[in-house]
Amino acid sequence: MSSNGPAQKMTARASGPLKGRADVPGDKSISHRSLILGAMAVGETRIAGLLEGDDVLDTAKAMAAFGAEVEHHGPGEWSVRGVGVGGFGEPEQVIDCGNSGTGVRLIMGAMATSPITATFTGDASLRSRPMGRITDPLGLFGARAFGRDGGRLPMTIVGASDPVPVDYVTPMASAQVKSAVLLAGLNAPGQTVVTERVATRDHTERMLRGFGAEVETERTEDGHRIVLTGQPELKPQTITVPRDPSSAAFPVCAAIVVPGSDVLVPNIGLNPTRAGLFQTLQDMGADLTFENEREEGGEPVADLRARYSPDMKGIDVPPERAASMIDEYPILSVVASFAEGATVMAGVHELRVKESDRIDAMAVGLRACGVTVDETEDSFTVHGMGPGGVPGGALAEARLDHRIAMSFLICGMAANKPVTVDDAGPIATSFPIFEQLMRDLGAQLVRSNG
Repeated sequence: MSSNGPAQKMTARASGPLKGRADVPGDKSISHRSLILGAMAVGETRIAGLLEGDDVLDTAKAMAAFGAEVEHHGPGEWSVRGVGVGGFGEPEQVIDCGNSGTGVRLIMGAMATSPITATFTGDASLRSRPMGRITDPLGLFGARAFGRDGGRLPMTIVGASDPVPVDYVTPMASAQVKSAVLLAGLNAPGQTVVTERVATRDHTERMLRGFGAEVETERTEDGHRIVLTGQPELKPQTITVPRDPSSAAFPVCAAIVVPGSDVLVPNIGLNPTRAGLFQTLQDMGADLTFENEREEGGEPVADLRARYSPDMKGIDVPPERAASMIDEYPILSVVASFAEGATVMAGVHELRVKESDRIDAMAVGLRACGVTVDETEDSFTVHGMGPGGVPGGALAEARLDHRIAMSFLICGMAANKPVTVDDAGPIATSFPIFEQLMRDLGAQLVRSNG
């Protein structure tokens, strides 16, 4: 069952070439942070290009529940009148974050150093995900967490009444953990320090500076060190959200594996902490080029042109690249199925604790499509079958995971037989226009009730 009702099966079958322009939605990571930091600023923040998927809309509702004035002015156009750092009020209702691990973890961080209490829940997928990685460092500030089953939602956070700054080394490569600690540090006196062994996406640091916070970063022997000076007065901003590279991955990868395709995906954010997939595709021999490269709002942006690429070869993806493409391994494993030779993806244990166990979900589904996949706790290897070599003909389980659902639908567009996902409903959490966008390019998608 999807997070929003009965399961919605969807089938993808081979079509003619995919052609045209794919205008994907705004970046989900930046959309979440725009709303949260807007709510913590003093004055009105204006946001254009906000992703209006379920995950981000749930964050908008949460910011309103904490006292910010959040208004929708038209497609992608929003405003947030913030309450200032430390100004959150106690919500009257449970905060439902739906399917969004990013939303719930960042919001927990933002409220954890205010003297208020809030209870969080989500859909079945989110309730199964571990929250200890967030609540452990928030406890160092003085917050307390009361969850179920070893630290899962529903969970109540009692914010620190007298927060103290922390010096924290993240035990895993996670932008969510880093960002939660930095957001908590906003309302703690003095300096909060986060050290990452592997640098993760840096949207939070960039946006904090844009809102007027003092944030310093440096490379050290231990990795990457971020120092935030607490208790600033954040200044409202006018934000144009670049389009989401994680959403762009799907039409880009579809064009690469569907014969004869040529697709332009404009205005894509190419922050180096997010662009690992595109480098990996080029390393495999994909016909992928960056056009009109520029900078918007402090973020590098370009138009991506992807063409059918029948000569791709499997590669060993550098493990140190994992943090910059962690959400893109499911669709990469589909592309790897149509390459020649093995593609080895190592250092990806974080995939085990996403919306689903993404290593297992992709391995099981690809095997059902006739692809050989090996997996370990921290890696998986796809043995490519070359262009036109994937049999398909499977029913793949999406496991309430939007990226798994979309990945198998892309697989069906190039496989010899159609591929069906058992529930396409979760796609709306991050890419609500996916179905129509792919149809407009020429994809053959058929929806049916579960």
